[in-house]
Amino acid sequence: MSTRVVVDPVTRIEGHLRVEAILDDHNVIGDAISSGTMWRGIEVILQGRDPRDAWAFCERICGVCTTVHALASVRAVENAVGITIPKNAEIIRNIMALTQYVQDHVIHFYHLHALDWVDIVSALKADPAATAGLAQKVSPSWPTSSPGYFSDIKNTIKKFVDSGQLGIFQNAYWGHPAYKLPPEANLMAVAHYLEALKWQKEVIKIHTIFGGKNPHPHYLVGGVACAINMQGDNAINMERLEYVRDLIKGAQQIVEGLYVPDLMAIASFYPEWTTYGGGIGNYMAYGDIPQNGINDPSHFRFPRGIILNKNLSEVLPVDLADANQIQEQVDHSWYKYPNGKKALHPWEGVTDPDYTGPQPPYAQLDEKATYSFVKAPRWKGHAMEVGPLARLLVGFASGRTDIKDVVVDALGKLKLTPAALFSTLGRTAARGLETKLAAGWLLEEYDRLIANLKAGDTVTADTKFWDPKTWPADCKGFGPEEAPRGALGHWIHIKDEKIANYQIVVPSTWNASPKDGQGQRGAYEAALIGTPMADPKRPVEILRTIHSFDPCLACATHVTSPDGETLAEVVVR
Repeated sequence: MSTRVVVDPVTRIEGHLRVEAILDDHNVIGDAISSGTMWRGIEVILQGRDPRDAWAFCERICGVCTTVHALASVRAVENAVGITIPKNAEIIRNIMALTQYVQDHVIHFYHLHALDWVDIVSALKADPAATAGLAQKVSPSWPTSSPGYFSDIKNTIKKFVDSGQLGIFQNAYWGHPAYKLPPEANLMAVAHYLEALKWQKEVIKIHTIFGGKNPHPHYLVGGVACAINMQGDNAINMERLEYVRDLIKGAQQIVEGLYVPDLMAIASFYPEWTTYGGGIGNYMAYGDIPQNGINDPSHFRFPRGIILNKNLSEVLPVDLADANQIQEQVDHSWYKYPNGKKALHPWEGVTDPDYTGPQPPYAQLDEKATYSFVKAPRWKGHAMEVGPLARLLVGFASGRTDIKDVVVDALGKLKLTPAALFSTLGRTAARGLETKLAAGWLLEEYDRLIANLKAGDTVTADTKFWDPKTWPADCKGFGPEEAPRGALGHWIHIKDEKIANYQIVVPSTWNASPKDGQGQRGAYEAALIGTPMADPKRPVEILRTIHSFDPCLACATHVTSPDGETLAEVVVR
């Protein structure tokens, strides 16, 4: 007799996600469905607007991975009309993107995912002196690791528990048999959770310096919105640039002194999780952090490519403009395509919601029917996983020594083979290793910027194609990016100076996709299969695998006219 476990909503993510897992008689997941339960209609809002404004709308799809949609959007417009941005603009965009990686990944590990492995209440049993000894061994370069410090943290947790109001630690599965960390490791992790919470608001000041604010820093078609005057007071000067360097050094300290050591320590207690969560085994990266312009993927810090069936001996090319490569299907999605179309390339894409699911609230969805507001993108018909693991695997298979070095070092310390990467724990580890790379690259990009400025180049934008009258009357473009959560693509069709069509395929569209017309599962669904559950009523195992992807389901949108009149509204309760 099979059992269906429903997790709705999945918490500690952005957006609204429902997961249903079907267990066999041994409480092992045999099938699963992933349902995005709210509609993103930003594509509808953008039609008819000025392409130069698109980034400001797109950026507000999400406030968690802020900046990424703005960058993909301006790249799409620039690709369509033929703009090449100045070198300083490329470097500053790289700095902002890498800053987002570091901040977002640290937040994910400590504040969204660690609680799947760390038992907060167990920390009350910890000996502060023993915890200090453990912390000094795990993170020897981190300054706050005294017995008194951990005693204070323990008292703080006790006040939470005694009050009956656990606040941010409420409604978890404390005491679950799947938790394996000793009390001292749990206390150390909680302390570092709180430290990372304080730190993350500092590093994003880099976005404020170069983009004016965070969240949602400013961007510009043709470059970046900030001006540089090394001796001035009303632009980015040497004082502000030195401050950026200090923030980058601080980011390196928390990544190398806290995040990666904690990740390695926690992973050592859960070796079985290198055998669960492997999923579909197909990985895709668009590549990013250009060194010679966005049109030269051969000089990206993150390589571009495809890996099929876990075959690390071959990296296949991906072409975002090829209508036969990337297509979106809606066989199991709450959308309709015109003229019976089954799959569309984003340039021809349609965002026409068609909710045919059960009337909420409902006990379960029908996996044989339509069951998600997420479409099903495919590469040459293949379901793909995107994200940090995909990026590291493509880099590893491409022979990139900087990427291979961090991967081989981590596997050696954990006494694992590369096959362990194809798992829930491998996905979690990949994000930490990528953060170490990103923090190092941040300083290298900063040094590139300073060297260019010292050479006398202070140009940050090229506006010769700013006037739409200089554009082709009808043109198409695409903006690729590697957002923290994976391959992100914006496709734009510009006609008569306005947006004729705009389609966005976000990382979680790839990973959270429902089944396609051929019955292929998306990455979330496939990764859950084969996972044993200790207690189906407390499905922490489901959260471990789903959170390892760092889901970001974009929020619902109400479409309004310029006068505020509601034109369309989709409500799912």
